[in-house]
Amino acid sequence: MVVGLGNPGKRYADTRHNVGFRVVDRLARSLGRDSAAGPVTFKRKKFGAMVACGLFSGRRLILVKPWRFMNLSGSATAAAADFYGIEVSDILVISDEMALPAGALRIRPSGSAGGHKGLLDIIDSLGTENVGRLRVGIGSAGCRPGRDYVLDKPAADDKALLDEAIHRAAEAVLCWVELGVDTAMNRYN
Repeated sequence: MVVGLGNPGKRYADTRHNVGFRVVDRLARSLGRDSAAGPVTFKRKKFGAMVACGLFSGRRLILVKPWRFMNLSGSATAAAADFYGIEVSDILVISDEMALPAGALRIRPSGSAGGHKGLLDIIDSLGTENVGRLRVGIGSAGCRPGRDYVLDKPAADDKALLDEAIHRAAEAVLCWVELGVDTAMNRYN
């Protein structure tokens, strides 16, 4: 199960904070192109998430976009995992990361939330830090308040870096699924 973090609604669609949503959207398009079953589309579920299912490398891949604000992503993630019978070790969370340069990727099989409130809520809801994460660098806020920075749309230079990072992040997810976390880390970190 791949969980992309973001905030719902058009106001937030192209902001730095919605990189996770954009990665799972790209995965859905990719899986839909490669599927004889047709497009992979998101449907709203009662547990507070948009969910799409596709096949990759002989495995069912569940894509989740918690449809609450990012800091409240945990309950929807835990409910989706429970509903689909997913083990915590088979969950990968995709989030933005201000501590990484714009466009950089960092994959880890576990660890702390590192100050990311959406990831912290997921860790709290699942009861463990042993959940995989793929962080997409959005660059530093500098002197600006972090909240304003992440909820802003990136300038043209950063937008190009983020668009490329979203493409690579989708590839990294598929590498993780097919070849495992160590190979994905070696190729994409």
